[in-house]
Amino acid sequence: MSIQMRFAARSDVGLVRSGNQDSGYAGPHLLVLADGMGGPAGGDIASSVAVAHLAVLDDAHGADDMLDLLRDAVAAAHAELMERSDADADLAGLGTTCIAILRSGNKLAMVHIGDSRAYLLRDGVLTQVTEDHTFVQYLVSTGRLTPEQAEHHPQRNVILRALGDSDGDVQLDESLREAVPGDRWLLASDGLFGVVSKETIAETLTSIDDPGACAEELISLALRGGGPDNVTCVIADMLSTDDQPGIRADTNPQVVGSAAVDRLRASRGGNGSAARAAALVSSSRAPSPEEVLADDEPVPTRGRRWVGWLVATVLVLAALAGAGYAGYSWTQTQYFVAPAGQYVAIYRGIPQEVGPLHLARLHERTDLRVEDLPQVAQARLESPITRGSLADARSVVENLRLSVPPVVAPTPTPAPTPPAHAGETAAAEGAAPAAPAGSAA
Repeated sequence: MSIQMRFAARSDVGLVRSGNQDSGYAGPHLLVLADGMGGPAGGDIASSVAVAHLAVLDDAHGADDMLDLLRDAVAAAHAELMERSDADADLAGLGTTCIAILRSGNKLAMVHIGDSRAYLLRDGVLTQVTEDHTFVQYLVSTGRLTPEQAEHHPQRNVILRALGDSDGDVQLDESLREAVPGDRWLLASDGLFGVVSKETIAETLTSIDDPGACAEELISLALRGGGPDNVTCVIADMLSTDDQPGIRADTNPQVVGSAAVDRLRASRGGNGSAARAAALVSSSRAPSPEEVLADDEPVPTRGRRWVGWLVATVLVLAALAGAGYAGYSWTQTQYFVAPAGQYVAIYRGIPQEVGPLHLARLHERTDLRVEDLPQVAQARLESPITRGSLADARSVVENLRLSVPPVVAPTPTPAPTPPAHAGETAAAEGAAPAAPAGSAA
């Protein structure tokens, strides 16, 4: 049985955001969706970098190689994001979610990180295939929130994992699946499922046959719901050429969002009631702290979500909801490396405070002096180096220790040898002394 994909990708900036930080890709063998974050100067770059590294995989590959290819491409994207962040202070904190599906024959390989989602419509039933890497999902998974409570939680989009968020290996969810004829796949950013209900998404996917028209309708539904965020949809139908011998497979890839040439395209929301309401609210409300900063300096993290420095806010809100203890317990599984006086130290927790509440404490002070480190290592310690375990934090310390230049003992300078008299030199060499001037030979 031969499988082909009929696909489409669509994206819209929405009615509130000033720029589109989503990126999407759909091709004969590959589907990708990335939702960037990191302030006005970072999110669009992050999602575009992810798509660029993955797009080269849109070709025929062996089924056994697919997951390795996806891992390597994602790891390369992550490394580039970290390099860009280290090299440019304006890009500090940039990152992106990522979902990618690679097809080989009737096999599908999928990798996922972040809170964008993959849905599967099979026999009229819509199933969410991916699990969000969010703080709220963590509370659901540990039984502290119900799925219904999570849907409306004010911090439901604070993510725990993303590309480019920190050094270290990327923690992907991975799976291998069958490409079943009749299946319809949807990759979506939270600008869709955060506004449009799962029931409405399922009804739309079921009722509109053409993937492009279906994606357009889903985006229109999100815009009618207010379009508070960028919204991106990638749709692919699995078709059997045995059952439909005359079918023409799609061959031209589609790139949308910040990775596309029309990335500055205005919203298709137009002059509808939702667009007018959004414009009215935008013009009348007081600017947020992020927007005030945007005119003067880049915001290092997008206020919508980022666990590193916003988790304290999450904890306060979670405490009000009865889940504060769970949140605090999670912070105590984290570690970071930072100076403690003149020495490098490991702290347990996260580098943040909420009023009188300290979310970190000194775990161990090493004997490694900060002033002994090379300048590049000292500069790295100006911001806490966060890690997810004590072992990883100790590895950071050992790497810093290895960067210390070795102490080279000074080579003693030999004492100068006094010049020898001519006679002494000749005698030492076994020659007859030179005759005094004027004497007979």
